[in-house]
Amino acid sequence: MTWRIRHQGSPRAVEGLTLDEVVEGLQDGLWEPTDEVMGPLDRDWVALESHPQFADLAMDLDTHPPRHYDDETHLDFNPLIDVCLVLLIFFILTTSYAALQKVLPMPGVSAQSVKGPPVVTQEQVRQFMIKVEARQENGKPVVRVEGKPVEPLEPDTLVGVIGQWVKKERKTELLIDAADVDWGTVVAIQDAAKGAGVEKVHLLERTEEAK
Repeated sequence: MTWRIRHQGSPRAVEGLTLDEVVEGLQDGLWEPTDEVMGPLDRDWVALESHPQFADLAMDLDTHPPRHYDDETHLDFNPLIDVCLVLLIFFILTTSYAALQKVLPMPGVSAQSVKGPPVVTQEQVRQFMIKVEARQENGKPVVRVEGKPVEPLEPDTLVGVIGQWVKKERKTELLIDAADVDWGTVVAIQDAAKGAGVEKVHLLERTEEAK
């Protein structure tokens, strides 16, 4: 004669047990007094603590805290948190680099560091390019487009001024003549040129004779 046992209300049961195996499991803590058992002569499931065969034994056992079973609906958020942290670090580093790039001093360029730079004459600049000058005056950068200062020096204003020259002169190239200004000013001019429809931006390198 075999016995069947299951956790309270569970649809799954352990079958083929003997009476001694059920008793041994109850003593070892494998089963709880609230677990349900069905003997060979039982018609329905009965809690171990209420079954005539095990009631006295269940009362003699020390009370154990209820065990927690795995919840199949539980979601592990640890991988999601790890991915979010990696993305957060990436965005922090990217933002920091972009901010640092705008405050770095403009690197100097010499004829020795660049091999064979293209030589452009003033006539070529006048015919094909929009000339933008950037200088440091009274402790602040001043930008002039074709000799006229851009005031106020803001991104939208700079885009509008360069855009007027693009429409007026049909020029799609721009020459930046920058001296003693930070690299952020040069980057701002480049961004404004792209926003105004300029296809190519050049940086002016003065030769030793011109200096």
